[in-house]
Amino acid sequence: MRTRVGVVGFRGYSGAELVRLLHRHPRVEPVLLEHRGDAGADPQPLNVATPRPVPCSPNAVTGEKLALVFLATPPQVSMDLAPAMLEAGARVVDLSGAFRLRTVENYKRWYRADHHAPALLAEAAYGLPEFCRTRIPLARLTANPGCYPTAANLAIQPLVDADVVDLTAGIVCDAKSGVSGAGRKPSLKTSFCEVTENFSAYSVLDHRHVPEVLMTSGIEERDFSFTAQLLPLARGILETIYFRARNISSAEDLISIYLRRYESEPFVRIYPAGALPDLRGVQHTNFCDLGVRFDTATGRAVVVSAIDNLVKGAAGQALQNMNLMLGFPETEGLL
Repeated sequence: MRTRVGVVGFRGYSGAELVRLLHRHPRVEPVLLEHRGDAGADPQPLNVATPRPVPCSPNAVTGEKLALVFLATPPQVSMDLAPAMLEAGARVVDLSGAFRLRTVENYKRWYRADHHAPALLAEAAYGLPEFCRTRIPLARLTANPGCYPTAANLAIQPLVDADVVDLTAGIVCDAKSGVSGAGRKPSLKTSFCEVTENFSAYSVLDHRHVPEVLMTSGIEERDFSFTAQLLPLARGILETIYFRARNISSAEDLISIYLRRYESEPFVRIYPAGALPDLRGVQHTNFCDLGVRFDTATGRAVVVSAIDNLVKGAAGQALQNMNLMLGFPETEGLL
């Protein structure tokens, strides 16, 4: 018998991607939970049986026998729904930023809003499996990481931990994302005429994903410069990360650090010296691809990190967390 799991926010890009992944998972059955009273029915083909949404409520958790609920909803909605889902007996994977940061003060600073579920903020496990795997299986509530911090932390943390980054020179992260990262809600900035044949930076110096990088990679805000930019394509994130290296003599030294750190990680792929990843290699996958360049004469180093923002940056990683929480093989439904 398949384990039943609920999906709230299934009409958004991340939620729809999650439903697609869950349908091919051999151990679970997705149940669509409708949380919006004004949502119209999506058109469905006549000759194919498709699941019908049920109202999102604690009664749906018990009535549908849901072991876990995904919240692919805005942060304020997740704060409202998560306590009720947990109280009804389901575990929760939240794809928003509602529970990623550890204090209400930090949340208010970066999200510019009050947090009204502080107990859950303190309880939630941060769901980056490559660094938090021991805590996730026991968690009632897992906060799925942001897409930008996923790509950044997988690139930066092993190097900081190995003490090969000269933090006094700072780390610069130049991050570019497809438009789906902005969500499905219509806006002028993400409309076709604004995005096509265009390229723009946004949230300069105050992007809400920055504290996740600081928290996970153990660096100070003064040592990290992050700029997010919008690419005129649907999906994918490519981050070019610049820093001064120390205690190394070649690109192979950096590669060896990654190979040791990610030797047993199924979703991190390391490119050989001289080769760099691109978006085409990671789109529609749960992989994070890393490649490096190093200039011996100056100590300048560059790491390129690439992910699909809707998969490893959202739905795929959420599924990875679900597998850990429900005791399934971590790669189930993702390879």
